[in-house]
Amino acid sequence: MKRHLTGLILPLMAVLLAGCAGLIFGKAEIDWANWQQDIILSLRFTRVCGAFVIGAALAIAGMTLQGVLRNPLAEPFTLGISGGASVGAALTFILHINTWGIYTIPVFALTGALTVLVLVLFFSRRLTTEDLLLSGVIAGTVSSSILVYLVSIADNSELAGVTWWLLGDLQAMDNRLLLFTAVILFAALFLIRCFAGELNALALGEERAWILGVSPRIFTVLFITTASLLASATVALAGLIAFTGLIVPHAVRRIYGCDHTKIIFPTALWGGTFLMICDILSRIVHPVRELPVGVLTSLVGGTVFLYLIKVRRKGM
Repeated sequence: MKRHLTGLILPLMAVLLAGCAGLIFGKAEIDWANWQQDIILSLRFTRVCGAFVIGAALAIAGMTLQGVLRNPLAEPFTLGISGGASVGAALTFILHINTWGIYTIPVFALTGALTVLVLVLFFSRRLTTEDLLLSGVIAGTVSSSILVYLVSIADNSELAGVTWWLLGDLQAMDNRLLLFTAVILFAALFLIRCFAGELNALALGEERAWILGVSPRIFTVLFITTASLLASATVALAGLIAFTGLIVPHAVRRIYGCDHTKIIFPTALWGGTFLMICDILSRIVHPVRELPVGVLTSLVGGTVFLYLIKVRRKGM
């Protein structure tokens, strides 16, 4: 227990440091003499909180999918879940139903994510995990093509909103959706922590899970649905942010091991820290305009993805 608490000190310090840096760095200057009424500081605080919640949610989603599918390359983006969620969210703009209520976008995003996930699982149900990953990549490519088509038919009033989903950005977040996503994140953390032993059993394989008294079908559906809900909520809040769910769980397992009872909270903390750092870089790396944070995560994550594929092939 003491060792577990000690392992949380470093990521907690990293969260605090990254959070403070997120408030300080940026092109606009903050009036520290009147910081309580400074609108820039208020906007940055919301942005920092959003980066942490989204990063933590994507990292937990990736960790859960990797455990259930027993594949370190699995994450919401590579399985096409994020792409499906983006299509669902973008349709709310094209169909002009995004004004029905703040939960319209999350509902459509979840519907799109689950639709893609069901199709991926259906077409790869008798194949290997590598084929499952390939099916997810293909589904993600198809989703990207649909998004491009939606952009091509969107008028000027819809174009900005649809393009936002393609890039993944943290500049304009709805506080109500941020709170909604945070509630989902904490509920998912509680759920996965309660059933971390079952997730460990699934990570050993279906046969061993049965021997240990764990129903693979029930808990696989539970964990995959939870991961899809997390990914959908992040898409509804900030658009398509790729590879965070791949990089962070892989790094955490290298440091903390593979016991899900011990790596859930470090994964969430490091996931939030990673995206906060990427958000800071997106503000300062370009001298004139901010880069969408999804561009940076794709650059870093794509490199890590290729590295992991190379390592897996050497191990075969």
